[in-house]
Amino acid sequence: MKKKIKYTDEPLGKVRLVKDFLPPPEELAFKDESVKVTMTLSKSSVEFFKKAAEKYHAPYQQMIRRLIDAYASRYIMH
Repeated sequence: MKKKIKYTDEPLGKVRLVKDFLPPPEELAFKDESVKVTMTLSKSSVEFFKKAAEKYHAPYQQMIRRLIDAYASRYIMH
């Protein structure tokens, strides 16, 4: 059984407020518009992403998509 925490009424010492840095829920709830495509990748590339995905507990397709998105956003012409 876990030991219960006993709270006391002691001074906290020097306290400072931290600015809220978390995004609001409406910024978290969006869904990117996506288009399904079929493409052929090299076996070594897919193996690389599968190993990385296993290491970071993430879907490998999502990692590939984020890489492509990052590359595209770097070179998008407005």
